[in-house]
Amino acid sequence: MALNTAVQPLRTCQADAGEKTEPAHELSGATITTSEVQTRIPETPSNARLAVILGTCWISSFFTAVDSTVIATLVIPISVTFESLPSLAWLGATYLIGTAVSQPLCGSLSEIFGRRPSFLVANIIFGIGTLICGLAAKEWQLLLGRLIAGLGGGAIYAISTFIGSDLIPLRKRALFAGLGNVSWGVGTGIGGLFGGWIHGLIGWKWAFLIQVPVIAFAAVLNFSFVRIPKRESQKPSLLRVDYLGCFTLASFLVLLLLGLNAGGNIVAWRSPLVYITLPLSTVVLGLFIIVEQRIANEPILPLHLFRNQTVIAVSLTYFLDYVSGYGILFYIPVYLQLVGNSSVAVGERFILHSLGTASAGVGAGLIMKARGKYYWLSITVHLFSMTGYGLLTRLEPSTPSYYSFVVMLIIGFGFGGMLVINLTALTSSVKREEQALGISVSFVFRAVGSTLGVTLASAVFQNVLRQTLETRLGDREDSRRIIALLRSSFAEISKVEPQIRTKVVDSYMTALSAVFWLSFGMSVLAAVSGLFIKEHKLHATLNRS
Repeated sequence: MALNTAVQPLRTCQADAGEKTEPAHELSGATITTSEVQTRIPETPSNARLAVILGTCWISSFFTAVDSTVIATLVIPISVTFESLPSLAWLGATYLIGTAVSQPLCGSLSEIFGRRPSFLVANIIFGIGTLICGLAAKEWQLLLGRLIAGLGGGAIYAISTFIGSDLIPLRKRALFAGLGNVSWGVGTGIGGLFGGWIHGLIGWKWAFLIQVPVIAFAAVLNFSFVRIPKRESQKPSLLRVDYLGCFTLASFLVLLLLGLNAGGNIVAWRSPLVYITLPLSTVVLGLFIIVEQRIANEPILPLHLFRNQTVIAVSLTYFLDYVSGYGILFYIPVYLQLVGNSSVAVGERFILHSLGTASAGVGAGLIMKARGKYYWLSITVHLFSMTGYGLLTRLEPSTPSYYSFVVMLIIGFGFGGMLVINLTALTSSVKREEQALGISVSFVFRAVGSTLGVTLASAVFQNVLRQTLETRLGDREDSRRIIALLRSSFAEISKVEPQIRTKVVDSYMTALSAVFWLSFGMSVLAAVSGLFIKEHKLHATLNRS
């Protein structure tokens, strides 16, 4: 649904006007009854118990964060191992496709079966996928492992978010989300550095294998301490699942993302694969809407949420910001290694990005806890994002090394602030019993945005690189062979003749600049979308009485 253009960008909900601040005391065991389903509001946990519960969630989230960026500094070594630079995007896209499928399903499924068992299953799936990556002898095995790890990792992140929303009032939610981002930020920062360091010592496969026993330990902690009331119903849990909705939503996402990833990168846009998957994804989306509207008793994604302006504005903002962020995730390392940096040095830049993400999340949380407002804060963090992506477009081979550190820090500020502000705006705009479902809606946009960001960036990079190399090397008799080698393996740059190496490096920089301009444009659109997020009351108690 499009944004209502008749609504002013800033408008406080009238329903919240005149509401009084709730006392600190909250009744325990309150229930919300909707049709045949009862949602019991959990008792307010003590600070110590809250720290234990969230701590176990953050441990698992930490390792999914490590896994999400460990690949960023390993893409070049992996592509050299399998001689597959054109399929570089699949290393990230398979993980993100898995994430795209699992996250939207987790809201409803974890409420039906409970957060605790769902969290355990997510950890097990994530561990199995990571193990397969470490044992992979062929590229397809590595991609399968990344897909499975994405299914588990996406579910871990989603369920951790739901648990925080279950236990923390809106007024404090952003602060704890920011603290969770510290765990996530440290994980993403260490992931890049860890991957480059382990590869330099014993090879890239061990960057995955070492994680497996620690993931198993985190799963034990989760199962021991995470206990959240589930939605009760007279129907057996297995009969409550929206199977048709799960199948059609997952099929839509897989078909859409498969077509977008393959087109212009692995195969031509006019190939049968693209002609089949993209139109078919549209048909399946239509079936999903029919299922949710007419058949499902407990829809996996209730369609009435799409009539909520803030839900739509937040979801679009997530989508565009994730296109921007993931569009550069795999190409900042390409730039840094192009100008002579090691895998470890690449990882150091991601530490600054993670520091910015974590500090902005905590800072934004403190401001919202103190003021109870988030609209102008949202505008501020998007200014940081636009500035950072704009500075990226100025990169050259001769740019001083400190420049990339500063840019990654600024982009991290914008991204980290956006995460907690959007989450707060979204959860405050829906009923308490629909928090997880509302967040699940946003996960669809986040997942598609992250995957599309990698896909668009890869398509732009490969096409611009091919055209530029053909222009600069086309007068050579062996130009086709050289261009094919340069597009298949990053290592071929060091093997070309010295007299054409400068042309090759310039061609790479032209392609990278195109990717950075793409991310900047998307960040501008994200800022515009953010203007339509409405200001809602941030309640001080769980029951929002």
